[in-house]
Amino acid sequence: MTSSPLTLSSPLPSKDGKKLFVIGQTYRGELTRYDAKSGQFAPFLGGISAEYVAFSKDGQWVSYVSYRQGTLWRSRLDGSERLQLTYPPMYPLLPRWSPDGKKIIFFEFALTGDKPARMYEVSPDGGSPQPLLPNDHSQQLDPNWSPDGSKIIFAGESNDPSSAIHILDVASRQISDLPGSQGLYSPRWSPDGRYISAFSADSKTLLLFDFQSKKWTALANGSLSWLNWSHDAQYIYVLDFQGKNAVVRIRVSDRKQEQAVDLKNFVTTGRYGGSLALTPDDSPLLLRDTGSEDVYSVDWQAR
Repeated sequence: MTSSPLTLSSPLPSKDGKKLFVIGQTYRGELTRYDAKSGQFAPFLGGISAEYVAFSKDGQWVSYVSYRQGTLWRSRLDGSERLQLTYPPMYPLLPRWSPDGKKIIFFEFALTGDKPARMYEVSPDGGSPQPLLPNDHSQQLDPNWSPDGSKIIFAGESNDPSSAIHILDVASRQISDLPGSQGLYSPRWSPDGRYISAFSADSKTLLLFDFQSKKWTALANGSLSWLNWSHDAQYIYVLDFQGKNAVVRIRVSDRKQEQAVDLKNFVTTGRYGGSLALTPDDSPLLLRDTGSEDVYSVDWQAR
């Protein structure tokens, strides 16, 4: 009956049976950067509709995933030299640059069937993405590089007691498990290499593994998500939607929490409702909802 760029839902016939009323939605966001000095948001990369932003270690390049098309791109910080790196039906999640800037890793869920999440790597200069562990059939989520680029950590899904944090040796392709990580997910290696942070299976506790003490400790509790390390490894930034509705940062040295960005009047969007990234100077990046939702009528002649 229709051919429309809108997403249509909730059809309702009129009383006289001559029309259908539907809700039409457009999904779009505006990538914004929060400036702590001015306390204001400003468009980033021209306010493109993109999420999962990541930066090369030298700060010269940026990668992101378009919303809602789900394609991975890379460009200079000013948006020049833009290059598309993936194509549908692949939908990359959380791309990460290798420390030497020669590779970008990401993962994706299969759109159909019950296939597990897979990790891939692709050159920022283009080419076909290649699976990192084609013969491993476990869940492969949230791949992150070690600071020296010799290892990649990844894990399973949330609310999965069988999930654990795995460490892939890039050179030998051997996999080992991080001690005491059973049930944990969403790991992130600190920039100084000392810690690995992760969430508990119920998503209520943020934990920290210290390579010096070889022990896990609880860093924070609450409805926290989208974890990011500051570049000096002194803080962890997270989204707190259900509690403070804010971007919160947690100081690793004394576990002190403070609000970094108030989101009470900021509506986020994205594939999972919102996401958080940090620029090279640790400014939070968020995708503001600029989509629309309206009621439309469609003429209908029933036969």
